Amino acid sequence: MACELTKGRGLDCKDIMGGIKAVYFVQHADATIASSSGSVSDIDLTTNLFKYDLPRGTGSFTETIQPSVENGTVFYEPAVTIMLHKMTVADRNEIKLLAQNRLIIFVETNATIANGHSNIWCLGLENGMELTAGTTETGAGFGDMNGYNLTFTGAESAPCLLVADHTTTPFDNAAFTVTITNS
Repeated sequence: MACELTKGRGLDCKDIMGGIKAVYFVQHADATIASSSGSVSDIDLTTNLFKYDLPRGTGSFTETIQPSVENGTVFYEPAVTIMLHKMTVADRNEIKLLAQNRLIIFVETNATIANGHSNIWCLGLENGMELTAGTTETGAGFGDMNGYNLTFTGAESAPCLLVADHTTTPFDNAAFTVTITNS
């Protein structure tokens, strides 16, 4: 059988936390990404990565496994939800471009890897991620949210990939060079 199990899993330490710090966008057509054993091993870009820093508690990442017993199929649905504070014309224009593109999204989580740096996951490698829901809102009260809520979703044949071996900053792996443009 080609899908033999390879190991079990015990209880792990309670040393993890949820949430995401930042997301990085690149147009799907502008990236070539190689992987090995569930990790990104090389990234070639024809443009920059575009970084969006997120305030604590304003972003999440979910990957839903979608199996069908009846059809013998399985696929994975990654979803990223982010909140951007403050409505601006520049943000409005960039969100319009995000909505028109198929994207690869890198999610930098609050969870850390063995070297003490953030986990970064690559989503939409095969088919891309798309902006599938969003709102612009001001709220009613003075303390209410003023800004954007955006949801990006995808459908992939394999689970998302971990960006491996970065040490001091995101994407500093010697196997590839990435230029990051801050939001």
